[in-house]
Amino acid sequence: MRLRQYKSIDSKTIEKWVQDEEVFTMWGGEHIGKYPIDACVLDDKYTKDNGGCTEDDNFYPWTAVDDDGNVVGHFIMRYPGGDPDVIRFGWVIVDTKVRGKGYGKKMLTAGLKYAFEVYGAKKITIGVFENNDPAHYCYKAVGFKDKETVTLEPYNVIEMELTREEYEAQ
Repeated sequence: MRLRQYKSIDSKTIEKWVQDEEVFTMWGGEHIGKYPIDACVLDDKYTKDNGGCTEDDNFYPWTAVDDDGNVVGHFIMRYPGGDPDVIRFGWVIVDTKVRGKGYGKKMLTAGLKYAFEVYGAKKITIGVFENNDPAHYCYKAVGFKDKETVTLEPYNVIEMELTREEYEAQ
């Protein structure tokens, strides 16, 4: 598996993976628009709205491609508050056909390597709805640790993080 920068055509693939309102909500789609997701709205959010980030050079969408060149996953990196030492992963989603087969773990492992070794991050954070057990398990499997639970609607969010020291010790 390899990561490449998001391309506008990827929005049509991602749209197909968001098959119902629950997946849309778990993915964090409400930050992008309304359900059902629209590929054009997603692409505009990424390419014209900088992912909703107010700072320039603060939003990095990634696409995971398998060894056969198939798009199998997607996530974004951003600097919360513009802090170059902390990267936030988000909008993590994997192709419905390959969920539960380790693709999310491979994708995030590649993302962690890039964030720590290329961007020089000191800490990476991610949030997961507390009722999204598969994603929570995946994030723990790549090294993220639970830090706190934040009360939100419609679901509470478990905030997780992984420091450079923890990453290097794995």
